[in-house]
Amino acid sequence: MALGRSGTILTSSDGTTWTDRTTAVPPYHLKAVTYGNGTFVIVGESGTILTSSDGTTWDNRTSGTSNGFSGVAYGNGTFVAVGNSGTILTSTDGTTWYPRTCGTCGTFSKVIYGNSIFMAVANGTVFTSPDGTTWTDHTSSFFSLFLQGITYANGTYVTVGLSGNIFTSSDGTTW
Repeated sequence: MALGRSGTILTSSDGTTWTDRTTAVPPYHLKAVTYGNGTFVIVGESGTILTSSDGTTWDNRTSGTSNGFSGVAYGNGTFVAVGNSGTILTSTDGTTWYPRTCGTCGTFSKVIYGNSIFMAVANGTVFTSPDGTTWTDHTSSFFSLFLQGITYANGTYVTVGLSGNIFTSSDGTTW
């Protein structure tokens, strides 16, 4: 499963041949995709959430917000979607979504699940959560940087900023 540059949905069984999938949502609205518990979830602009069990047929889900989403992750039985104006929603099935609060969160760029925690970046701040519901602000020297992405592998978190800055952490707190 991949989202094309214009937000089109592409699927492949072998990673070589790709099929364009059509939805009623304008393609440029789609921003991020994840998979968990037998369900693909795509999020995007204007509160868009789509789900599919096979990557071919897509259902629109009610998010309860018109804020745009920029990231979605799955971990420990929970989907977490993040986006504009500190928007956070969680779902255990991808169908029913619940709003969560994050205090002073800005506009989120991405969210991941790694090493048994959710981690999201918003403006110059990293936020962590054990469950997607309660979030801790790890304000750091990133404040003047706009963090764009985050990932976790091999015991290391990596986040990147607009200025080409790359930061690493083994615990998600000290960078």
